[in-house]
Amino acid sequence: MDTTSLFKYFPDLDDKQREQYNQLKDLYLDWNSKINVISRKDMEHFYEHHVLHSLAIAKYYELLPGMKVMDLGTGGGFPGIPLAIMFPQTEFYLIDGTGKKIMVVNAVKDAIGLENVVAEHKRAEEVNDKFDVITGRAVMTLPEIANLAGNKLRIRGDAEAGGIIYLKGGDLTEEFNSLGRYWKHKKAIISKWYKEEYFLEKYVVHLY
Repeated sequence: MDTTSLFKYFPDLDDKQREQYNQLKDLYLDWNSKINVISRKDMEHFYEHHVLHSLAIAKYYELLPGMKVMDLGTGGGFPGIPLAIMFPQTEFYLIDGTGKKIMVVNAVKDAIGLENVVAEHKRAEEVNDKFDVITGRAVMTLPEIANLAGNKLRIRGDAEAGGIIYLKGGDLTEEFNSLGRYWKHKKAIISKWYKEEYFLEKYVVHLY
């Protein structure tokens, strides 16, 4: 997949956004040759497995101007970087416990001129701010991210106001059952938006 397919799913992008998405693969290829941020065998599926997957959150939920979003365990910048391009008026705070990955995130965001992103080498426990939305991608179980990030949400219990919006795959029954009664949840199957086989049994999960 290249950006042609990406743009079919998101036809309303302006020229600046299209150019920013177009630049991503070459930037990550270059950085990946120095630091292993993305599995090298996965780079041929970069736009499908990383950019389009990240943007499933945009299909599910509109991040509004002025909202504050924390991307927890962003790794090389996913889903944070693709979402920040999609929502240029939203504030993004990307954190990861691995300094080299945050170095790459900062280099990429500077190269494409992303002005709505701050990226720091930091653990969630060190963050004291409150956020409207917290995003992430399959780096921990749902109970783990709920316990780690729940106290960093500005509003709890209102799905429209935000919450934890997370990319996960497979059978999530046990994880949902382990959340306890303090969390409400929704899930949306990504294949309802995208036709690629890769997205079967992959979900956007919303905890609030």
